Amino acid sequence: MKKALTLVFITLAVVSLAAYALVDVSGTWEITREGRDGPMTSDFTIEQDGSKITVTMPGRQGGEMVGEGTIEGNAIQWTITRDTQRGEFVMEYTGTVDGDAMSGTMSVMDREMEWTAKKK
Repeated sequence: MKKALTLVFITLAVVSLAAYALVDVSGTWEITREGRDGPMTSDFTIEQDGSKITVTMPGRQGGEMVGEGTIEGNAIQWTITRDTQRGEFVMEYTGTVDGDAMSGTMSVMDREMEWTAKKK
């Protein structure tokens, strides 16, 4: 009986630790989202340090946009803030990671659009 309880405890501990294991999202990803003239595709990179991520995406006029966020379980989120002539411009990405793919929504001002990404 004692051995059975010990085995159950060890099994539960291993399963619990696996549930909290970090998903590795570092690397280059290809993101697709709807644009004014149809689907837009571009590459972006994620650097990961534990549950913290830094995301670098191409800007509209050739520059780069850098944002920070988190990965918890398979839930990912990051925010990019840009200063423009019209004031602060905030893009919030939220999504779910599933292996070498992820999907979610991006919120900008009062608009929300869906996105998908695959690891390169």
